[in-house]
Amino acid sequence: MTLDIAVENLTLRYDEVTALDDVTFSLPGGKIYGLLGRNGSGKTSLLSVLAAFRRATAGAVRIGGQPVFENPAVTRQICLIRESGDMIEQDWPDNRIADMLAFAAYLRPDWDADYAAELLERFELSPKTRIPALSRGKRSALAVLLGLAARAPVTMFDESYLGMDAPSRYAFYDELLTDFMAHPRTIVISTHLIEEVSSLFEEVVIIDRGRLVLHEDADRLRSRGAAITGAADVVDRFADGLTVLGKKTLGPTKSAMVYGALDDAYRERARGAGLDIGPIALQDLFVHLTERKETADERL
Repeated sequence: MTLDIAVENLTLRYDEVTALDDVTFSLPGGKIYGLLGRNGSGKTSLLSVLAAFRRATAGAVRIGGQPVFENPAVTRQICLIRESGDMIEQDWPDNRIADMLAFAAYLRPDWDADYAAELLERFELSPKTRIPALSRGKRSALAVLLGLAARAPVTMFDESYLGMDAPSRYAFYDELLTDFMAHPRTIVISTHLIEEVSSLFEEVVIIDRGRLVLHEDADRLRSRGAAITGAADVVDRFADGLTVLGKKTLGPTKSAMVYGALDDAYRERARGAGLDIGPIALQDLFVHLTERKETADERL
């Protein structure tokens, strides 16, 4: 089952602080989305409202066309895995991994116990291990296991794999893509490790300071930028009029990362002038789109 996510004029305030400010977007079901934003941008607040952990101050959130908050029929279809995996030691003082898996099976109507067992082996977790004895890396591994094996129609990961080492993270990415292909659902991944996971994204949502900056197809977003490499004076000429994100020079050769519309005719002219045009990283585009320029008031 795949479910659409619809957010309309969503606002969330904590006392005097506005965490989300009039956010509107729609995510068709059955895709993997990247949710990107700087620290404090509102990503966790947004996911908390989508999962009905928090009530919106204003606006509406619907999943599968139904309102989310205080709607058990919908919330049972949503799985939000946070970095801690919600394994609070005081809540699980003497319990073992096996107990947590049994609890997840009780909560999740689509729980796959056989797949959970496979993931225990993949991430080298013993069902007999007590929750408080887990290292940060193993807690993260257990957290992503809970998200994958839940097979919820809407599954969201909020930096839940940060504690894992690089091989374990890449094992998670492989498992996520393989299982998504076999069991399509709507997956939202909030991350700072953009380059590691960006190849999974079909669409990207970027928020900054609680506002929606961009929601776009990932490949279309990448096509907005390019790395132009060749003779320095020729690169400068072809980069003129475009936003230059960065430059590197080695002897007579220069490479410029540019942001702007590069149509086929432009690319043909550039290649005819001896320039090489290549892709640039999604992370570089993200940094540009969320760059914070000080206003005069802020400098004061």
